[in-house]
Amino acid sequence: MTTKPAGSTRTTQPTAPARTFEMRFTSTPRGARLARRLTALRLDAWGIPYGTGSHDTLVLIAAELTANAVRHGHVPGRDFHLRVHIPADGRTVHIEVTDTRAEHLPRRPATAPETGGTKETGRGLLLVSRLATRWDWHPRPDGPGKTVWAEYELPSPSALVSSARD
Repeated sequence: MTTKPAGSTRTTQPTAPARTFEMRFTSTPRGARLARRLTALRLDAWGIPYGTGSHDTLVLIAAELTANAVRHGHVPGRDFHLRVHIPADGRTVHIEVTDTRAEHLPRRPATAPETGGTKETGRGLLLVSRLATRWDWHPRPDGPGKTVWAEYELPSPSALVSSARD
C-alpha cells in the first residue's frame, strides 16, 4: 500500500517548451515579406492559428518591424535578423529585428502621425506601439546597428500548452 506524501495534492499545469525562430533575411522588401510569411507559418505551428486576433496582430508587428529594418536600417550587403520567441510559460511573444545601421534610431511615435495623415508612410512604430504590450530598442551588442523589439501578451497561454504541433 502506498500513501501520498504530504503536500502532494497540488496538481501542476504542463508547460510548453520555450519556442524560438530566428533567421537572417536580405535587407530588401522581398526579405521583409518572407520574414512576415515565415513568422505567420511558425506562429500557426506553435498553436496561434491563422485568422485569430493574436496571430494577425503578431504578424502585423513582425511586418512593421521588418519593413522598418529594410527602409531605415538598410546597409548595402548587410542582412537583418529576425527572432521570434515564446518562453516556456507561453504568456508572451517576443519579436525582435536587428539591423546594422546605427545612425537611424527609432523615435517614440506621437499620438498621431507626424505626416498629417496624407502620406502612406510614417505609421509603423505608431502601429507597433498600439498593438504591442511594450516595445523598445537597444544598440546591437556585437557590432554597429540596433535591435527593435516588441512583446505581445497572449490572451490565453493554454492554447500553446495543448498544441501538439511544433
